[in-house]
Amino acid sequence: MKEYIVSARKYRPMTFDSVVGQAALTTTLKNAVNSGKLAHAYLFCGPRGVGKTTCARIFAKAINCESPTEDGEACNHCESCQAFNEQRSYNIFELDAASNNSVENIKSLMEQTRIPPQVGKYKVFIIDEVHMLSTAAFNAFLKTLEEPPAHVIFILATTEKHKILPTIISRCQIYDFERMTVPNIVNHLKMVADKEGIAYEEEALAVIAEKADGGMRDALSIFDQTASFCQGNITYQKVIEDLNVLDSENYFNIVELSLQNKVPEVMVLLNNIISKGFDGGLLVGGLAKHIRNVLMARDEQTLPLLEVSQRQQERYREQAQKCPTNFLYQALKLCNQCDINYRQSSNKRLLVELTLIQIGQLTQEDDTPAAGRSPKRLKSLFRKLISNVQTKAASQGAAGRSVRAGRDVATTPAPLSAGAATDTTAEKTPDVASPHAAPVRKPALKLANIGLTFARMRQNAEETPEQKEEPEVKDIAKKKDFDEEQLRTQWLAMCNRMPQAMVGLAARMKNMVPTITDYPAVEVVVENKILLEQMVGIKNKIRNTLIRDLQNADIQLTLRLAETSELTKVLNNREMFEEMSRKNPALQTLTNSLDLVLA
Repeated sequence: MKEYIVSARKYRPMTFDSVVGQAALTTTLKNAVNSGKLAHAYLFCGPRGVGKTTCARIFAKAINCESPTEDGEACNHCESCQAFNEQRSYNIFELDAASNNSVENIKSLMEQTRIPPQVGKYKVFIIDEVHMLSTAAFNAFLKTLEEPPAHVIFILATTEKHKILPTIISRCQIYDFERMTVPNIVNHLKMVADKEGIAYEEEALAVIAEKADGGMRDALSIFDQTASFCQGNITYQKVIEDLNVLDSENYFNIVELSLQNKVPEVMVLLNNIISKGFDGGLLVGGLAKHIRNVLMARDEQTLPLLEVSQRQQERYREQAQKCPTNFLYQALKLCNQCDINYRQSSNKRLLVELTLIQIGQLTQEDDTPAAGRSPKRLKSLFRKLISNVQTKAASQGAAGRSVRAGRDVATTPAPLSAGAATDTTAEKTPDVASPHAAPVRKPALKLANIGLTFARMRQNAEETPEQKEEPEVKDIAKKKDFDEEQLRTQWLAMCNRMPQAMVGLAARMKNMVPTITDYPAVEVVVENKILLEQMVGIKNKIRNTLIRDLQNADIQLTLRLAETSELTKVLNNREMFEEMSRKNPALQTLTNSLDLVLA
């Protein structure tokens, strides 16, 4: 039995022209070989499976070729090329930095650079996965990399360029490899399938290319897997079954059903997908990608952005003609929001179902048209059922009204006059169940009426009935003496008895401390001007209350705006605790001994 070799190794490119998807880089390398203008260090970086190590080997082979072709390719006939093809060349060394990342490995490599090549012009050192070198190994490598011997060329390859020290990057020529496009992968797979004698469907190869995510090595590995499963005939159905990929037909159906507002059918389709073992998050992610492709297919300029087969492009274009742009935008937004919340959700299936319900209602009109902005709520899923229920209820209401009308005719006396009959008719209100009854408008809620503003406080100060001017009390004969303690007691009692409409003002007045300036003159210091204006409006009422409670008609009340020095700072809990601790050090000692923390 012939030895089996996987396609990724069997069809590995041996020349620059056979490298797929890197035309700009291979042209640059061939020109460098032709001109002889070679750098001492190169850095090949890019995603996995795009040809970094392959190009490094081809470049190393071309550098040492004794008679390269006119376009910069190796001749494959000289001793150097033959030694390379037979894997016995002593001029090309490969080092896996993932397993040889210590300082000792780099020192051993540096010792080999001192020996000149026996055949050919250069010694080429290919260091794969160079980002795995330790920091100490990088530092040991720096000096040799900057000024290597004239016969040494370094080619570094990595998938994670950001992990390499900037001092290493600055000493190299950098080549960034691109991800493989779906058409390039499909064309290469066609070539492999033709050489292997394997039948295929182009849609099946497109699924393999999308699954590979831009890596040719991954695509060839998947190709070998599907070829073994399909037994020489790669079909679309067998590929999605083998790779456990959700059929794109499901996405087309979801969009079609959503455009027709057939939400129950979408729910049944979702249940079938989940019952096959597919995750809801995978469905939402695939649907978002599908809707994005539909959006791109609306314009001829963005149509090339679709990394799908030609037949799939036509299907996307057909569906794009049916989908309004706003529907696609809103559906993409809903899918993206679901994808963000999917991991944190405790009921993932419900989240997916709500997202699909909302997508299925984007093109559905509101059940009850309203003036202005429509309410943000889920629309009805079963219009016909609701309309039937409403028709049945209306017919029952009409029958009930006819029975009540007959009963009223038998029991109600005839009107005394035409005028009375007119008044009775005028007082009737429209029946709620009548379909022609005018809708009852709810009172609009204005946000301007909520809260307390300075303008409203001034307005309340002018419009409150209790704040009207009141005549002074002068006919009290008693002139009983009082002190500040009695004054403050009666002041708080007066604030507590103030009406509900003035509860805000009463709360602020409780924080004020009236003082006796020149007995029996009383002075009250007010913090701000607005509060002062409110209190001036009820000044006589305050004075009359104090006269009655303190039984002294000679009381004179003065309201004054506080000066800046008289305003006291309102302390928070921590500041109050610090003030108490300052006055009583024992409190701080107790706090430290019990390890108490102020909450």
